[in-house]
Amino acid sequence: MKRRQFLATPAVLPLAVAAADAPPRAIYQLVFTYMRQGSQTQRTSEFLGSAFLPAWQRAGAGPAGFFSAVIAPRSPFVLSLMTYSSWAAMETVQAKLAADKDLQKAADDYNNIADPPYVRQESSLLRAFDSTPVPEVPSTEGRKGARIFELRTYESLNEKASLRKVKMFDEGEAAIFKRLGMGPVFFGKSIVGANQPNLSYMLSFDDLASRDKLWGAFGGDPEWRRLRATPGYSDAELVSNITNMILRPLPFSPIR
Repeated sequence: MKRRQFLATPAVLPLAVAAADAPPRAIYQLVFTYMRQGSQTQRTSEFLGSAFLPAWQRAGAGPAGFFSAVIAPRSPFVLSLMTYSSWAAMETVQAKLAADKDLQKAADDYNNIADPPYVRQESSLLRAFDSTPVPEVPSTEGRKGARIFELRTYESLNEKASLRKVKMFDEGEAAIFKRLGMGPVFFGKSIVGANQPNLSYMLSFDDLASRDKLWGAFGGDPEWRRLRATPGYSDAELVSNITNMILRPLPFSPIR
């Protein structure tokens, strides 16, 4: 791989091949950039906001979000959420980023070997669910402050259980989130990444108090109670581990 291609995005990811007749579902790229306290956080935020995001937008890519941790393991970190409309679009965007001279110059300065801007990066690719094939970007109209976001990851013991959990979302769980006003941003099944098999989804809330209230309403929702009581849909059968993160969008994040 050419050096300029390596620097085009926050991390290097393998590409999977989708079937030609696959439905049009978005591809999500999640990149965690882990840092120590100090200048690394500021330098990474400045690079993403002043160099990577403008290049991403010049490339005509899909919605993007950049978040820091409020409550999450392994903080401090920056989470970059990037969206591609298809595998072909992903390849096209990657090529445009690799050819973007302004981005490459900024990336060369950012990736200082003598003074590294981060400790490690972890990356994953996810495919959107059938029921929610594209992201839903929260409106910022009339808002003065940023929302908080919650990223949840469900690991399963095997692929059969994971696919059944995806089916549970498609058959009603995702719709309940929307009906209650829990602000779903995306739902995706992991294709490339750690701790397979797993799925992740992101919700948005006005604040922590609103989050607590809405999760309470979800737990008591009659439709949710009926769904979780369906044979084969119990948590013990489908989910072996849950990771939960509360995030805050960085000032320049388009998703906020």
